[in-house]
Amino acid sequence: MAPMAMAQDETTVTMIQCGDALAEGYDGFIKEWEENNPGYKVDVEIIGWSQCQEKITTLAAAGTPVGLAYVGSRTLKQFAENDLIVPVPMSEEEKASYYPNIVSTVTYDGTQWGVPVAFSTKALYWNKDLFEEAGLDPETPPKTWQELYDMAATITEKTAAAGYGLSAKTFDNTMHQYLHWVYTNNGKVTDENDEIVLDSPQNLEALTWYGKMVDVAQEGPTAYEQDDLTALFNDSKVAMIQQGPWVRVRLDEGLNWDVAPLPLGPQAEGPGTLLITDSLAVFKGTGYEEQAIDLAKWLTNPEHQFFYEKTHGLTPLRPVAGVEEMVAEDPTWGPFLDGISHGGPEPLFTDYKAFQNAMIDMVQAVVTGNKSPEDALKDTAEEIDAYK
Repeated sequence: MAPMAMAQDETTVTMIQCGDALAEGYDGFIKEWEENNPGYKVDVEIIGWSQCQEKITTLAAAGTPVGLAYVGSRTLKQFAENDLIVPVPMSEEEKASYYPNIVSTVTYDGTQWGVPVAFSTKALYWNKDLFEEAGLDPETPPKTWQELYDMAATITEKTAAAGYGLSAKTFDNTMHQYLHWVYTNNGKVTDENDEIVLDSPQNLEALTWYGKMVDVAQEGPTAYEQDDLTALFNDSKVAMIQQGPWVRVRLDEGLNWDVAPLPLGPQAEGPGTLLITDSLAVFKGTGYEEQAIDLAKWLTNPEHQFFYEKTHGLTPLRPVAGVEEMVAEDPTWGPFLDGISHGGPEPLFTDYKAFQNAMIDMVQAVVTGNKSPEDALKDTAEEIDAYK
């Protein structure tokens, strides 16, 4: 009878991990948390990326929520507006432990709604051999949009490769790619009052230049998303792409490449990039929300989080001990950190998918020449106001 009583007193904290396997280190971290929290056990369900977010949302909407789940931070506002998650407030000390602007990726209406668990920034990869073949200095990447265009034009003219890999496929990272241009020109989509400010001079310059890059890009940009472009870069068919740090270990051994901060627009105040995070969100209605918050913060504490980042090749969320050594050992990490200080968050919208689709349509309209940048930007700014 005693074992049965113990089982009845035990509470299971359910958790969904997106992907193919439990994140490296999590088995040990969870075991330690269970030892520190007697009476609670963690049950992790692994769900593939293609079904993960949909299942998490379906469970919450049906009133049978998972306790803790890995979600794209872009979804936090929608979950919060629908009263499906609980706040995960951070102390000032916790906020200060992150790199600048990271906490804004999980903040809505002044409240944090998740704990960042994965972070990506972008930098510019360039093929040194193609630069040299085109008569360019292989050690000098472009620092501005004008230099990017001019160098890409020279490569397109003097080699068999396209100068720049341009993404315009109906895919989420087409919007992300455009937002990198926004955040390297001191632009933003929403302001501190959550008002739409997409139709701005900075963003118009970004969209105009994005469309201009068609002239020096691979043929048919609407058929390509960023991973497709990585394959072209690996085959020396495009000379420059903007991608994340994980690509560094996926490039062919014989490829002669390097990486630099994203080129800057005329209004830039410093290096920039889109700051994308995924988060651990705590869902409402389980009865053990406090324990789930504690587990989320335990899994993502500075020591555990840095181990996770190193294992997965992700940009560090915090300037913890070990980051400087990591950059010293491999300087190609540096550009992915340089853009954080002037970077901007992925905007939070109640209907995020509608917002994303509107932004992709805008980019495609300009890339294909169906709309002027001015008209596309104005129309999209009016459209996305309904999705706040």
